[in-house]
Amino acid sequence: MTPVQTPADLRPITALRFGAAIWVAVYTFWENLAGAGASNLVAKGYLGVELFFVLSGFILCHVYLQAAGEGRFSYRGFLWARLARVYPLHLFTLIGVGVLATAALAVGVSVDPNVRNWSALPANLLMVHAWGLAPVAGWNHPSWSISAEWFAYLCFPLFALAFWRVRSRPVAALLGTAAFMVILYFAFEQIAGFSLTEATIRWGALRIVPCFALGCALYLVYRRAPLKAPWLCAAVSFGLMILSAALGLWDGVTVLLSGALILSLASLTNDRAGWLASKPAVYLGEISYSVYMVCVPWKLVSVGLAAKVFDAPDKQFQIFVWLAILALLPVMAAASYHLVERPARKALRGLTEKRSFGASKTRPHGDMPKQLATGRDPVA
Repeated sequence: MTPVQTPADLRPITALRFGAAIWVAVYTFWENLAGAGASNLVAKGYLGVELFFVLSGFILCHVYLQAAGEGRFSYRGFLWARLARVYPLHLFTLIGVGVLATAALAVGVSVDPNVRNWSALPANLLMVHAWGLAPVAGWNHPSWSISAEWFAYLCFPLFALAFWRVRSRPVAALLGTAAFMVILYFAFEQIAGFSLTEATIRWGALRIVPCFALGCALYLVYRRAPLKAPWLCAAVSFGLMILSAALGLWDGVTVLLSGALILSLASLTNDRAGWLASKPAVYLGEISYSVYMVCVPWKLVSVGLAAKVFDAPDKQFQIFVWLAILALLPVMAAASYHLVERPARKALRGLTEKRSFGASKTRPHGDMPKQLATGRDPVA
């Protein structure tokens, strides 16, 4: 069967990224809500990272798998594009956290010494701090997941080779990948004493592997034939994923259901996706990386200021104050997106475009993914 022609960009998938980022943000700020009770749904907010990891495998395969399988894949160009995508904001937030911690110490505010741990700085700068190479979780701690992503980017040719070979058997590939995830999760927890989905700097590079592979396998299913009744599938998948998290079920269940949600949303054509394909929804998805990366710096600033303004030394705030802090997070993210992330990415990508200008005049745009030919950067 001939694979279907996929759209250039999957807007509902882009919009989903913002939901994942907000789930992580609520999880991060929940401790500052006065009177907040226990909530399994919030407590499972760390699984928003798993959703990002699955999305990453899916979208990178969507953009690069066929080129890799047909020998038209430039590993160097791929890595440079990925580096341009993630590194500038990573570096900016790392420096930002260091400056904030230094300023806090200068005015007599206590700061966790690990936040500005100099021995952890080299690993953070090289984005290998989730490979077990950082002594402590320091600086902008959420960036451990960017280190894990970098590991997956470096290994992408291996993922592409494996999944290109089984492209004609997508269901078998999906079942095998799901089984691999279940076995790995179970074995890791038995050996390490905690869930792989809660690993960060010690085992973050391993944590991404089953999720990234799941995204690759889901793409094969989508490539063969998108789901029928995608809106219904998306609604059921989303409902079951939320229910699984709210009931505190085993994390593997929630991760697999998030994969079903991604496949369902990808099966929605842009012209039938409604509000999920709208400009506001897509824009929020585009700034989701900034939402995630500025979450901790914004928390350091906003919680500290709010504690002084509202005389809350315990850093517990009433619901309206808490909501205001959370609502301003996307505003700060939009600022970092337009001032740092986007211009830096374009500048770095522009360096390679200038070098290859002569070659590009002799190569049709059809030789590259449409997202890259039109300037739209695949989000992963």
